[in-house]
Parts: sequence; structure tokens; C-alpha cells
Amino acid sequence: MYYLDFLGALHKALRPPTYLEIGIRHGDSMKLARTPRAVGIDPAFNLKVKLSDRVKLFRETSDEYFARPEPLKPFKGQRIGFAFIDGMHLSEFVLRDFANVERLSAWTTVVVFDDILPRSALEAARDRRTRAWTGDVFKALDVLAARRPELICLRVDTEPTGLGVVLGLEPGSTVLRDGYDELVAGLVAPDPQVVPASILERAGAVDPAALLQSSLWRRLRELRGSRAAREPGVRELRRTLSRELGAEPARAAVPV
Repeated sequence: MYYLDFLGALHKALRPPTYLEIGIRHGDSMKLARTPRAVGIDPAFNLKVKLSDRVKLFRETSDEYFARPEPLKPFKGQRIGFAFIDGMHLSEFVLRDFANVERLSAWTTVVVFDDILPRSALEAARDRRTRAWTGDVFKALDVLAARRPELICLRVDTEPTGLGVVLGLEPGSTVLRDGYDELVAGLVAPDPQVVPASILERAGAVDPAALLQSSLWRRLRELRGSRAAREPGVRELRRTLSRELGAEPARAAVPV
């Protein structure tokens, strides 16, 4: 399944109240937003599609956006319901974007990363050498899987370069912010990048069609509406994934 088809179906399944996208480029993924309020962030976007009037665009970096005094103002104070992170394809940027999104989210928020399944070490290079480029984004999901075990991290087998889906957020967590410098020191390495065989072979990646058909999304909507407590809610989501898909959260493919 092509990644835009998955994202479009996920928008329909989630029906989020708000949507935030980092790295909108031509607007192909941004136009999938069906929310009452949506925000797109990109310092150099070049739209080639028409977007809804509900979308507010910010021509700035994600760091600049999150440094605003009121980053939730475009959402009328509502927290982020769904986020797609597809900005700078370097692990340290993605990790920082996730930490900033999480602090402005609810525990029922869904975050999706693009480009977590590179097809070669060349495609995963930090210094871009190919037309299709993932950078070393795959490492960011490894950090979450290793350092944030309370999260549900899934690798999704979409084309061309996979998606990462993160559930069960903990907006009050400071683990990533407190340990950011140490984590980045371990992530950043000169090219060529070492890409584990399990990543190249997509071992354990979830079938996108099966994931979309899961009752997970309906239940997540219900939990969001009921303001249910996080811990029992996350346990229920884990059970649903195991029962319906036989899926286990992703494990770190490299030491973190």
C-alpha cells in the first residue's frame, strides 16, 4: 500500500479534531486532512495542490513554530489529535519534532513518521545522494522503542519507504528533552550509515491494510471522547493489537 493511501484512510478512521504536519512540501499529504483545524509547517513549501481553507500554513522551521508563545493558538487551544512528521530527514531533527509534538498532545494522539524503512544504506545516508531519500530517520523510532517503553511503536510496511506509527503518548514525559544531547551523540554517525538487516528486510513490519481494518481506531476515538485514563487505555490498545494483528510493538534494531 502506498503511504498516502494509508494516511488518507487513517484520517478517515481517526477523525481527529486537529491535525499538524511537519514538512508539507507540495501539499500532497496535507490535502488529506479532514479536520476542522489543521496546521502545516515547512520553511520552503511549494504547493502544487489546492488545500482546504481550514489549513493554516507556516513558512518556518518546526523549531521556530514550537518556540512560539502559543503554538496551539491555530487550534483554538485544542491539543494536537494527529501529527505527521516528514520534515528534515535526520534522526536528531525527527526526535526533537516528536518531543515537541508530544508535549502538545493528548495520550490518545497518533503520531506518524515517514521514511523509517530505507531500502539501502545509500538511501539512509545523512548526506543526500539519491533521489528518494530517507536519511537516518529509522534511528528515531529505535530511540522511542528503547527509551520510551510506555509508548506503542509500530513499523508499517507501506511503499515506498515505510511509516512509523506511535500510540499511547505521555505528554508530561521529559525523557527525550532531558536526555537529548546524550541521545544525539549516539545517533549521529558519519556515512555510510549502518542499517540493520531487519530494517532492510522489514522484519516485523505491520501490514498496512490489516492495521487499518483493526478496531483499534474506533476504540481510540471512543477513548478520546470519554477522556479515559492513559494507563488502562494503553493496555487495552496493546491487547487489541496482539489479538487482532498478532502485532508486538517494534523493538530497537540498533543499540540506543
